[in-house]
Amino acid sequence: MTKHVPINDMRQSQDRRRITLPLAPPLEQRRLQLYIALLLLDGLAVMGGLCTASWLYLGRFLDQDSLLHGQVLLPIYWTIALTLQVYSLTALRQINFARVRSVLSLLGAESALLFVGFATKSTDNFSRVSAVLGLVLSMLLVVWIRSLIRPVIKARCGDVGINVLLLDDQGAPLRVPHAYHIDAREHHLAPDLSDPHMMDRLGLYMMNMDRVMVTCPPERRSAWALVFKSANVSGEIVDTEVSSLGVIGARRERGYGALIVASGPLGLRSRALKRGLDFALAGSAVLALAPLLAVVALLIKLEDGGPVLFVQKRTGRGNRFFPIFKFRSMRVEKLDVSGTRSASKDDDRITRIGRFIRGTSIDELPQLLNVLRGEMSIVGPRPHAIGSMAGEKLFWEVDHRYWLRHSLKPGLTGLAQVRGLRGATDTETDLANRLQADLEYLDGWTIWRDLKIIVNTVRVLVHDRAF
Repeated sequence: MTKHVPINDMRQSQDRRRITLPLAPPLEQRRLQLYIALLLLDGLAVMGGLCTASWLYLGRFLDQDSLLHGQVLLPIYWTIALTLQVYSLTALRQINFARVRSVLSLLGAESALLFVGFATKSTDNFSRVSAVLGLVLSMLLVVWIRSLIRPVIKARCGDVGINVLLLDDQGAPLRVPHAYHIDAREHHLAPDLSDPHMMDRLGLYMMNMDRVMVTCPPERRSAWALVFKSANVSGEIVDTEVSSLGVIGARRERGYGALIVASGPLGLRSRALKRGLDFALAGSAVLALAPLLAVVALLIKLEDGGPVLFVQKRTGRGNRFFPIFKFRSMRVEKLDVSGTRSASKDDDRITRIGRFIRGTSIDELPQLLNVLRGEMSIVGPRPHAIGSMAGEKLFWEVDHRYWLRHSLKPGLTGLAQVRGLRGATDTETDLANRLQADLEYLDGWTIWRDLKIIVNTVRVLVHDRAF
């Protein structure tokens, strides 16, 4: 008579009132079981990798030194892994996140062990070849385990690892992927705080849910808020203005409440980390590329006798102007200081050496000086000239969100560039695609993403749209 209603089939059900309650199985216990299983499997992987390496190199599988190595390494690995969220919901949902964090944890644990061993002079009896081989095999096994257990995670916890319930109480239409969608009217549900039986029914619907959302008219929001608080669930009330305002949080003070729409600059630690990376990379690059920079400067000077550098006003962090440096690639008499006209493939303004340095991105190298001066970063949204056009409109006229990209320092490279979004902006779509990438980059800065973008930039230094 009754049946469990799947997430995406609920709308097609002929009778939505006849369902099995609770809607979803409890996943918290299943997630905990998976964390423990992964923790133990990682232990077997580490010990198995070290012992296998010992067998391959020394001919002994249960070598005493390898066993001791594993016994000391494992607690350090587990400690670092817990800190790096190797055993977390994110790791269950994102296999690449789990793989990378597991490998980093192993490398960190081995580094700590080597440091202690070196300081105490207790590594003399260990076979270095066996230890390195064991570390490599352990990392391969840990990564393989994540792939092996992925189907089990999906079978036990579904695609997203949590239970989400969306209650539609005559509010704004909304569909949430992988959520249980319930029409409150169809199921005779209402936030009636005067009816214990109704509160009991609501509690049954919300049972085992990790996240409960409701979309309703403003006059019923207070009642739903009390329902969520009394039901001890993670409750959310959908408000379309949150999206339109770009709300990132809320603050409640005595006598008033406020929506937080801007978080301000990165924290002190993040700013110091990003600045340190910028200074180290830019300084090293200037020293390493000094001969190339000198040769390019000489070639530019010899071609037409004009200035080596092209200096242009661009918009940087906080919407403030700064002078950007580039190797001059255009004829002196045809320089476009305002940036109104984008360079094209057969642009008659570009010099012979200019075509080469633009095609290889060498013309951007003087911006390393902007990085050292603190006006730019290695990674960030590319700075645009104030007269830049997308089609027939100025950039900020295409989308008012354009100004959001100035909340961080502009960069030598960015997410848009590694995705191949560069060159002339002939249409508004060209700008929209770049803006979307820039906004994605701004949504939560991490040092790891900066490093990934830097590595990926190498692949697009020579590009068919770099003219």
